[in-house]
Amino acid sequence: MTLSFRLKSAPEQRVDLSGLTPEALAGKTVREIEHTVIGTTRIPLKVGDLFEVTGDDAQVIRFLGGSNRFDHVGHGMTGGSLIIEGDVGQQAGRLMSGGHLIIEGNAGRLAGSGMRGGRIDIHGDAGDFAGGPLPGEMAGMRGGLLRIAGNAGERAGDRMRRGVIVVGDHAGAYAGSRMIAGTLIVGGKAGPLPGYLMRRGSIILGQAPEQLSPSFVGSGQADDVFLKVLLRDLAQKGIEPDLWPAARQWGRFVGDMAVLGRGELIWCVKSG
Repeated sequence: MTLSFRLKSAPEQRVDLSGLTPEALAGKTVREIEHTVIGTTRIPLKVGDLFEVTGDDAQVIRFLGGSNRFDHVGHGMTGGSLIIEGDVGQQAGRLMSGGHLIIEGNAGRLAGSGMRGGRIDIHGDAGDFAGGPLPGEMAGMRGGLLRIAGNAGERAGDRMRRGVIVVGDHAGAYAGSRMIAGTLIVGGKAGPLPGYLMRRGSIILGQAPEQLSPSFVGSGQADDVFLKVLLRDLAQKGIEPDLWPAARQWGRFVGDMAVLGRGELIWCVKSG
């Protein structure tokens, strides 16, 4: 039976849910889970104070109700599934290496920070620094798939090293800033200066950016084979291929020449 956490009432403080993952709860009884401390202030708070817990299969965990005060959801997951029927706070899926995290609402800043594998699906919007690093870290996302169905905030994919981020609608300013490698796809429009100080990697946009850095230079047409392979792989993962009609033509700019200059910006220049 799926292990379920039914929210009793909205939390009055931020809560740390990093201990409620499939691997952390494997083999624990409902009573043991209810006594897990999740409070982040001097006011004591345990799982049983906030949730009604039922079920016994920790490989599939479902939160019946969400909150933007739920921080560190799915932290360090290595397998299984975790579903949240609502919003979550900051750092959802940070340091994941496997499994599937599904957020049926919006996510706060730093979703997918430092993730190395697995998959995150956010059905709503995501805050700033999706897939980015914490202050002082040298790299952000290092593998896996982060899908944001709505909009992403500023600096999505900051310092990204590997993996794929797909934003269904629009992204804020500096999308893909300081990218080291990997692929960032934005179905709609990106804010000013996408790819700011990127070294390598690919940023693919459904529309031309509002403002392009002068340290990017034109490089003709994008490699159609690369795009077809990428889009076929995404289609196999259930990501909407109709965002990317095959008849489109794609322009290509390379940069950022202010640093290494081996990254690329690709966007649709003509609809088929």
